[in-house]
Amino acid sequence: MRVQPTTAAHTSEDRTQGGPGPVLGRAFKILGAFSAEHPAMTLSELARRSGLPTSTVHRMLGDLVAWGALERGADGRYRVGLRLWEVGALAPRGQGLRERALPYLEDLSQVTRENVQLAVREGCELVFVERIAGTGAVPVLTRVGGRFALTATGVGLALLARAPVEVQEKVLAGPFHRYTEHTVTDPRTLRRMLGAVRSDGYVVSDRQVTTDALSVAAPVYGPGGEVAAAVSLVVRHSGHAVHALAPLVCTSARAITRALADPAR
Repeated sequence: MRVQPTTAAHTSEDRTQGGPGPVLGRAFKILGAFSAEHPAMTLSELARRSGLPTSTVHRMLGDLVAWGALERGADGRYRVGLRLWEVGALAPRGQGLRERALPYLEDLSQVTRENVQLAVREGCELVFVERIAGTGAVPVLTRVGGRFALTATGVGLALLARAPVEVQEKVLAGPFHRYTEHTVTDPRTLRRMLGAVRSDGYVVSDRQVTTDALSVAAPVYGPGGEVAAAVSLVVRHSGHAVHALAPLVCTSARAITRALADPAR
């Protein structure tokens, strides 16, 4: 991304208005204002959500639109542009991982006709990099590119169980968001669940996010033996035997692990 040099006038304005930082930092604040709940916004809405002065946002929107990071619709609202998606697709933990894993995710989806998900850890959260919706499967709250808590989902627990100790301790220190009455918020119970992942190779998250669904997840390992991702099946709470689903999920996780270890696959 080519950043236009800051002029003296801009520098003076930033000082008098207590600007939040360099030009690139302000651009990130504007881009970070978008979310699934706010995919399209006006200039004033962007200024309010980014916490930047309206004049600063107005000035930067021209550069962001010109580069393709944002698009302006006929309604005057700004949306994330395709150029930004093109750049994001180059992230190895996103597109590269997805391409290696997709054949096995599709196999799992075809066999079960249920929701299949693939996620990676980003700090103390997870990011979904792929989701395949099964025919007639239970509705889920996740979306590709969406972030979620590590402790409430199957993929999150599978990722957290093999995360560095400092990450585990930070997450287990809370706070915890309670999605349903079944959401586990007790650190001791969560530690036992993480231990079960390490001993059993998979984890079950039962009605922690919605009351009608449970997920079975297993970790995927990278070439160096570190956890690279986690794969899960999300099914209706009633009518499914976990002991029958776990081997399917674990088999898929092992297949993706082998695919990541062999670039020629």
